[in-house]
Amino acid sequence: MSLPINGVLCTLTVLILWRAEELVEACSCAPVHPQQAFCNADVVIRAKVVGEKEVDTGNDIYGNPIKRIQYEVKQIKMFKGPDQDIEAIFTSPVSAMCGVTLDTSGKKEYLISGKAEAGGKMHVTLCDYITPWEPMSPTQKKSLTQRYQMGCDCKECLWTDLMIEKQVHGRQANHYTCVKRADGSCSWYRGVTPPKKEFLDIEDP
Repeated sequence: MSLPINGVLCTLTVLILWRAEELVEACSCAPVHPQQAFCNADVVIRAKVVGEKEVDTGNDIYGNPIKRIQYEVKQIKMFKGPDQDIEAIFTSPVSAMCGVTLDTSGKKEYLISGKAEAGGKMHVTLCDYITPWEPMSPTQKKSLTQRYQMGCDCKECLWTDLMIEKQVHGRQANHYTCVKRADGSCSWYRGVTPPKKEFLDIEDP
């Protein structure tokens, strides 16, 4: 049975709009150095995920329930954030909307960064820096306590891992921190130990 021309056009229009909606909803994130992710985040914690459930968190403009995944977490250490511990992390239920999938067995530790919400909660997306704790480099782990914060005002440290090594987790991401020095200039610093006074006091010509 053949469809009338109007019916065919209507079907094509629906398909095009549906595909366009898929493209709009697709999650796309620009990679950043771990230090930049730290600086951009409201909250950065080390934690285990011990539970998961889907919850309604209000309604959209059409009255439909807005669903989110709520992860129950056991915070081990807070590197940046509010005074109270984070007890729950929220994310979208689908990856197309930047939803994050985490291991809920309680056996894996994560470094989790994201946006603060009231009442010991935070919201995370695929664009936030979330990674298993164990494989992180010693420099990355040490830098979380102070060194990353020292360079949050810096703009001139050029991240070159993507250009030179063609990967996100290159030498700079794993072993370097952008640090502000005494004269206000910034420079990449490599090492697990804190920068020495001589390094911080260097003045650019």
